[in-house]
Amino acid sequence: MSALPQHLDIHLIRILYLLLVEKNVSRVALKLNQPQPSISASLRKLRELTGDPLLVRGARGMVPTQHGESLLRPAKRILDEAESLFIKKSPFVPEEAAPTFHIAAPDYLDSQFLPNVVAALRRGAPNSRVIIHSLGAGVDYLRMLSDGDMDLVIANWDEPPPHLHISKLFEDPIVCTMRADAPYARRTAADAMTIEDYLALPHVAPSQMVPGYLGVIDAFLERQGLRRKVAVESPYFGLIPYMLTQTDLVLTTGRQFMRYYEKTLPLKTFTVPVKFPPMRFYQLWHQRVHQSPEHKWLRDQVSAAARALSP
Repeated sequence: MSALPQHLDIHLIRILYLLLVEKNVSRVALKLNQPQPSISASLRKLRELTGDPLLVRGARGMVPTQHGESLLRPAKRILDEAESLFIKKSPFVPEEAAPTFHIAAPDYLDSQFLPNVVAALRRGAPNSRVIIHSLGAGVDYLRMLSDGDMDLVIANWDEPPPHLHISKLFEDPIVCTMRADAPYARRTAADAMTIEDYLALPHVAPSQMVPGYLGVIDAFLERQGLRRKVAVESPYFGLIPYMLTQTDLVLTTGRQFMRYYEKTLPLKTFTVPVKFPPMRFYQLWHQRVHQSPEHKWLRDQVSAAARALSP
């Protein structure tokens, strides 16, 4: 590995970051209260160090090159880390603070859980902004956590990514559900479904979160040398219980998820004849926010909402 250039100091990185954001030498000079020739000289030095123009003329002024764009996030990260070294953080007072929290979660959580999380955040930090992101196929949550686009991910995994911090939230036992007046449901007791029946019935399943990788249910079945018949896949998990009411489909999911729908829809729940382990839900976060007081508070609120779920 080659040594870092001796001329690469924090001030030069700050100029690099501002140039890529402002795309204008004059505005950067004003922001830093420096003469424009000094900023132009710094840009020349940055071009020499990177071997790239960084900013080039576009139709409406200067635009970053592709390499320049790629340096924006690393420069911001270096500046943030440098600031944390020398600036003493004031204590986090949720009642007074106005943080923005980015939380990613799937839509197959207990129907009480996310509303309770949001309610706790609104009560504790009324000036906060909460942005909930969907978590499905194509969402690169690992990159988003490391880049700062996401603060917390809530979901269930067979094996959570090992390089992230993790906290277990709750477990949800597995059941399967179908329309209460379906022919199979009418003739079969809730505890009498056989493995042969289970594998032969048509199933509806969530779309794969990561293309090419089986979900928790199918991955477990595969390890047992079993395979169910998935007739329908849907990325809209919250709509699946309504699909059951008009079809012969079977849904395998957590007992807590089904509680709300059992009260309002004509469904029948069966004991699953396969010894699935319970679905285990976690919150995951990156080292980037591990020591942050406001994010520790966020994680505490999420953990408290999980503990408050009805058994």
